[in-house]
Amino acid sequence: MCKQQHHHASCLCGAVAFEVQGPLRDVICCHCTQCRKMTGHFLAATACRTADLRFINKDGLAWYRSSKTARRGFCKICGSTLFWKKDGAETISIAAGCLERTDGLKTAMHIFCADKGEYYEIPDGAKHYAEWPGKT
Repeated sequence: MCKQQHHHASCLCGAVAFEVQGPLRDVICCHCTQCRKMTGHFLAATACRTADLRFINKDGLAWYRSSKTARRGFCKICGSTLFWKKDGAETISIAAGCLERTDGLKTAMHIFCADKGEYYEIPDGAKHYAEWPGKT
């Protein structure tokens, strides 16, 4: 968990800008097919309590319902990947690359590695799981 309590972030063009007033979870890299298609690689995401996120500009914000239980937020102007939100959850995942500073964040694990692309490798020694940890 990142100890820094104030974080600024935005999409590439600035049509979506926000801040987080609270801690961020360490980064989880998701290699599922949806994340790979959405980002063109894999999604490296931190997360915060939804209540800690405040939009400064959301003119470009759009949401796509990607499954029966979750939706993905992106900028409809520049196409930046920004969020993943499970229905009813008190947290929201944030693409780590949209943060202005990532001081103190570390990669905690890689998930859905069974779906990863063949063209890259997960670093030796990194925690990794074929699906979501604990799923049988």
